[in-house]
Amino acid sequence: MSSRALRRIQGGETLVIPQRLSSSEEEDGNVAGKGKNNRNLFDLLGENDSGSEERNSDVEQKTESIEQKTEKEDAKQGAKKKKRKKKKKGGTPEQNGKAIHEKESSNAEQEDEVDRGIREANEILGAESISMMKSSSADNLGSAEKPLLFVEHKHLNPDNEMKKIFGSQVVKHDLRQRKRNQRHYRSTWLTIPKPSWPSITKQGLSMEKASSQGEYNYFCYQHSKDYQQVQFKFLDAVESLNPNNIMELVRVYPYHLDSLLQLSDISRMSDDTSMAVELVERALYACESAFHPLFNLTQANCRLDYKSPENRCLFIALFKHIKYVGLRGCNRTALEFCKFLLSLDPDADPLGVLLMIDYYALKSEQYHFLRRLYDEWEAHKNLSQLPNHAFSAALTYFHLSRDEQANIDVADKMLKDALKMFPLVLLPLLEKCSIQPDKEVSTQSIFAAQVGEPPALTQLVTLFVTRNYPLWKEPEVAEWLERNVRELLKGVTAEEDIVSQNRDKRRMRFQRAPRNIYRHIILSDIKDVTVSLPPELANIPVMAFDPLPPKDTIISYTRQTRRVTPANRNGWMSEFFRSLLPSYTPPPPGQVAAGVDLINEDEGAVGGYLAQDTELRMGINALMDSMRDLLNNLQPAEGGEDQEMEEVD
Repeated sequence: MSSRALRRIQGGETLVIPQRLSSSEEEDGNVAGKGKNNRNLFDLLGENDSGSEERNSDVEQKTESIEQKTEKEDAKQGAKKKKRKKKKKGGTPEQNGKAIHEKESSNAEQEDEVDRGIREANEILGAESISMMKSSSADNLGSAEKPLLFVEHKHLNPDNEMKKIFGSQVVKHDLRQRKRNQRHYRSTWLTIPKPSWPSITKQGLSMEKASSQGEYNYFCYQHSKDYQQVQFKFLDAVESLNPNNIMELVRVYPYHLDSLLQLSDISRMSDDTSMAVELVERALYACESAFHPLFNLTQANCRLDYKSPENRCLFIALFKHIKYVGLRGCNRTALEFCKFLLSLDPDADPLGVLLMIDYYALKSEQYHFLRRLYDEWEAHKNLSQLPNHAFSAALTYFHLSRDEQANIDVADKMLKDALKMFPLVLLPLLEKCSIQPDKEVSTQSIFAAQVGEPPALTQLVTLFVTRNYPLWKEPEVAEWLERNVRELLKGVTAEEDIVSQNRDKRRMRFQRAPRNIYRHIILSDIKDVTVSLPPELANIPVMAFDPLPPKDTIISYTRQTRRVTPANRNGWMSEFFRSLLPSYTPPPPGQVAAGVDLINEDEGAVGGYLAQDTELRMGINALMDSMRDLLNNLQPAEGGEDQEMEEVD
């Protein structure tokens, strides 16, 4: 637009450049200018614009002069500001002190408001919220400052480890399929929900904080009234010995934990491993969805009591998940889950995590963690009295010595001590590694199997050899083992007293295996080890949702007993025909299984598979009584046969 047109719009000959006005001034100007110079600007487009270049040059000169004036005014204002600052700095001490005091008082007021807010938040959430807020910065701490069982949540996702092993391109396709059909699920760390899973709602499972002891917080799962009724339906389905009943229960209640674990075991026995894995992951998702807000799975300060039946589902689901993740080759992920599972109850270790955590630590090359575990827990856990830790600790120091971070002499000494304490390990280990021992080694009595060795030790040795033998097949490790065996044989005559002392220690310490080792063997499902179970455990109807419950179980609610009716006799009829098998040993009345006493005859959340008051037990007793009467009426009963029938009953 030309300058002449602008002057015509403004109503004068001089060009006035408008300045920015405030909102109030703009409103006033708009109101005042409604009746003045109200002209259509589009009318100017048709007018002649000759000589516009000269007018534009005049406008440019005027605008330059205006810009110079504004620059001078800005310079003057800047000089005034500097003078004001100098005056403030050069003021009297009283004035300066007053200003400083006012500034400090304002800062103090702000700090008081922040402290007040933090204090109110702590009163609402509890003091434990501080540790949860600090957990995000725990990754920046050194490994020595972190708790021993600190869990790095980034290693809980097996997909991350699969990317490192096989590359990101292999895993990308699966991730795209998940994102394409992704629903809105709550964020979890233990597992990733799949699109085929139903949305989780209020399932009646919750977690409450039971108590606090020092820095440790104790929690417990709770079952609502509705969940208890579902639990009773599940026990009825188990007693029916019909897997279809459990499948129907999962269809109606897709996140019932015991049903998911039991059905997962059924799928595994049917060679449907993918379904078994998915059911375990769904159980973990349900468990984590019910976590208490203060339950932090990374800090290793949250505890669960295995004596409570409501808590056992998390333990067993974690154990099964570790086994399946390890089969995929994700050993670092399995190690992190081992840390979490062990941190739930490190004193009792109800599922024997210490029997496998060394394997996953060595497979994932976490040698510093395993060395720290051995150094810190040897004093109160006696890890050197377990065959797997005695040999794994020596192997850890050997690997560290290869990186010049440890002395090889320490590794040699630990290996020789392990061979002296557990000489039964050598020959089975060499056989598993396909290494033919020399006659000098095979003929030594120290390494030969002794008749008086306790069975519990034999089970631990078989478990260690069967699981850990791939770690000893490396050529460097085999050479190191051979060298130490030969050095040990040279001094075995001078150390015969030590050998005999170790034999006495083994016979005294391994008289009977604790219950958690049996649970570990059953859940691990290693064939070479399960065949070595004692006879009283080999024929127990072990339930996958609760194998070998503790004797001191804390029963929170009981199940009402029912009478046997014709409609529900199929369960004990099938159990009767199953009892006709030669390998079946029926448990005595009043006991869950052979050699396992009940502290309460009432059946609680744990189930009590063959408790005395259940319909299955009553049905079997009634059928056995009728069969005994029938046999007595057919032929005369002899004393020996009557005695045998009483023993079976």
